[in-house]
Amino acid sequence: MKFKIALRVAPLALLAASAVASAHENPPTIDAALKLAKEQHLPVFIDFQAQWCYSCYFMASHVLTGKEWQAAEKRFVFVETDADSPDGAAWMEKLKVKALPSYVVLDADGAEQGRILAEQPREKFYPALNKILGGGDALDTLKAEAAKGSTTALADALSSYYARGQVGDGLTWYASLPAALQKKAEGEAKPATWVARLQMEKAAKDKNAAQCIAAAQKVLAGDPGCDRYYVVDTLNSCSEKLPEAERKTLLSAQRPALNTLLDRQVFVPAPTCADQRSAVFAAADLDQAIGDGAAEKAVLERGIAAAENALGGAAHLDLKRDRNAADNLRVYLSRANRIGDVDALMPKLIAAYPDDYVYPYRYGRSLLERGKAAEALPYLEQASEKAFGVNRLGVAGLRAKALIALNRRADAEKVVAEALQANGPWFPEAAAKLKATLKS
Repeated sequence: MKFKIALRVAPLALLAASAVASAHENPPTIDAALKLAKEQHLPVFIDFQAQWCYSCYFMASHVLTGKEWQAAEKRFVFVETDADSPDGAAWMEKLKVKALPSYVVLDADGAEQGRILAEQPREKFYPALNKILGGGDALDTLKAEAAKGSTTALADALSSYYARGQVGDGLTWYASLPAALQKKAEGEAKPATWVARLQMEKAAKDKNAAQCIAAAQKVLAGDPGCDRYYVVDTLNSCSEKLPEAERKTLLSAQRPALNTLLDRQVFVPAPTCADQRSAVFAAADLDQAIGDGAAEKAVLERGIAAAENALGGAAHLDLKRDRNAADNLRVYLSRANRIGDVDALMPKLIAAYPDDYVYPYRYGRSLLERGKAAEALPYLEQASEKAFGVNRLGVAGLRAKALIALNRRADAEKVVAEALQANGPWFPEAAAKLKATLKS
């Protein structure tokens, strides 16, 4: 799962083109989908994604496929929305979508019926989707059931608030419930875990380290399932200012359960935890924080081996076989500081996935950061041919930096001007950042 932050970085024309090519002729925009939904008396299923989103790769190839998906598609109007396009960015802001991938179901009038956050294995995704489509996961419905005393509905309502990124609103609603119901909820594992989860997220956002640590420990003392690695990662961040010995003791206590999760639910033939990358990084970051370099290296090498195995083996990598695994291999090698292997892999990734800007952009950025502007520029120019929306500005910024480093300021100014003209009024913060490139 990736949170939409800063410039990590399909235009409407591309989306429209892909829609025409689709067997189902999906509408090109959410507004068009809502119009069609009214005509067909169906809900709208929005797939928020982006070309750089590794979790989106997983869902596209492993979950949104097969007979279950074909059956589900008959129950709604489906629309894919790129988060980096103007339309996608506007709807993400409107619906408060904070992370990718996110799957949001709206009724034909645009009212939210429910959402599914992050990558999920099939056995979790489809029951959740069926519940939403059946009307059982609407937030107002859950809150009404909770008000009648259902702690299951209470937990699901808090989960829904979390998925919407409305942590503060969820805690405010919970605080408004009768004291007896709160006491009952805090005595049951599922609702108590969700209360602590929201408290942790709010404390982390408020930079209240003590409350964040306390709430995270409550969550981890229970069974947060595959979310354990996200919570461990938050605990790691919130504890950064603790005395070294105290922090080491705190984090070391989380290693056994996290390693068990890796052994039983991540590095297995049929993982029940879909986000392998976050699990590997949470473990590696924890090992780094407590000073265990050998363990950090070992978990990264384990991730590398798993990615290579998913791609057919190290000797005969088939990068087209599984883009999620291919991208995992890239980041694991980079994190393990195997730069030579990264340099060997990147041109192959660019060749394997030639239709988007992502890999030439990433490799050009890597080369530029290493002071290799002349080598970086051709890759960044290749990326610019496929860039769009907000990522057009990000690519232009790196091209300008490379050109300036090569004493070609006039060319850099031209690149910036052309990108700003193509962008129009969209993405003002990214546009301002691009303009500032010329001041360096």
